[in-house]
Amino acid sequence: MVKEYVLCVDDDRTILMSLRAQLKRCYGERYSYEVAESAAEAWEIIDELHEDGHRVDVVISDWLMPEVKGDEFLIDLHQKHPDIVKIMLTGQADSEAVKRSERKANLAACFSKPWTMTQIEDAIAQAKLKNAS
Repeated sequence: MVKEYVLCVDDDRTILMSLRAQLKRCYGERYSYEVAESAAEAWEIIDELHEDGHRVDVVISDWLMPEVKGDEFLIDLHQKHPDIVKIMLTGQADSEAVKRSERKANLAACFSKPWTMTQIEDAIAQAKLKNAS
């Protein structure tokens, strides 16, 4: 059976654990949940899950991370996996990075930290409706 995953990417472990816990409360068993502390680690997880026949359905990424910024990661992700719903969380993204992600990564949403689960739920639902049509 194919499992669907939500992958959270942020260099701050506290944010990752908080986001994963909120997603689990919201979606329960609908998804499995993975976390990565960098874009490189996220790629390892995505590749491994795909090799095992699973599906990454949603990626929620921070913008400001060392080495690879969230917008660059999400643009690359979109080129390889355009069907994944992509959401960016940020405390510091510049407006150009957000606009670039909207254009080149089909960004479903960008939310400032702190976010609300209602924002994330709505963005995922809207992106899924858009992708289904």
